[in-house]
Amino acid sequence: MSTGPARGLPARHALLALAVVAVWGSNFVVIHAALAVLPPFLLALLRFALALVPALLFVPRPAVRWPLLAAYGVFIGAGQFALLYLAIAGHIAPGLASLVIQTQVFFTIGLAMLADGERLRPLQVPALALALSGIVVIGANTGGDVTPLGLGLVLLAALSWAAGNQVSRRMGRVPMLGVVVWSSAFALPPLALLTLLLEGPARIGPALAAAGAATWAAVAWQAAGNTLFGYAAWGWLLARHPAGTIAPMALGVPVFGMISAAWWLGEPLPPWKLLAAALVIGGLVLNLLAQRRGR
Repeated sequence: MSTGPARGLPARHALLALAVVAVWGSNFVVIHAALAVLPPFLLALLRFALALVPALLFVPRPAVRWPLLAAYGVFIGAGQFALLYLAIAGHIAPGLASLVIQTQVFFTIGLAMLADGERLRPLQVPALALALSGIVVIGANTGGDVTPLGLGLVLLAALSWAAGNQVSRRMGRVPMLGVVVWSSAFALPPLALLTLLLEGPARIGPALAAAGAATWAAVAWQAAGNTLFGYAAWGWLLARHPAGTIAPMALGVPVFGMISAAWWLGEPLPPWKLLAAALVIGGLVLNLLAQRRGR
């Protein structure tokens, strides 16, 4: 149960939340930089290996059954991030990927309806329609910043993330940093198998040999900045404030993602992309309002 105030955040806490959102959003540019040298499955393998070691030594194992940890690791590691990295490796622009991946919210709702019999709240119907309209706009503009394959891969990554969320719900209230660290052990075997079978020594060896300091810094940032700092700080904030106060700030992730991609990579922001962003983010906002009314 939260011990913080029901409304508002102290300035330092708000800045910390903003820092996490900025890290998570700008990380799509970092992924793009790492993929310039490393193949996608190898990058995912290295990310979760570094998230596991040495954090395993100082992050206690959460009170979660092993099958749930294993399922979470497979869905998030071999599902969400492997597919996301594969998509960004030439099939979708990073900023656009940061937007499309947010559809995990609606996949999570759908899985909860199937698995737990939950029902849509009234506001969630137009919320889903808005977000779906945004995806249709993106699908109608394939060929430049996004291919049909790239859009499909990111949607599958969002579905895998939603499946991980469903597993997380079965865990109850546990420290998510511990879940992320310990479940990484179960992400490694499928990622290693994908790396060996689909990328193979012929790509792995030269990629590792070509990786310089900047590439390794990008890999380390995946584990240390995006995973360990991000989940530790977000969990710390959620322990002190209501989820309804902290969760809305996550809406800034695609905003940071698209702005950072435009700034650092020169990713264009044509009117259709801004329209798609407005529709998807508008759907996310409506869904958040629906959840607040439900509570």
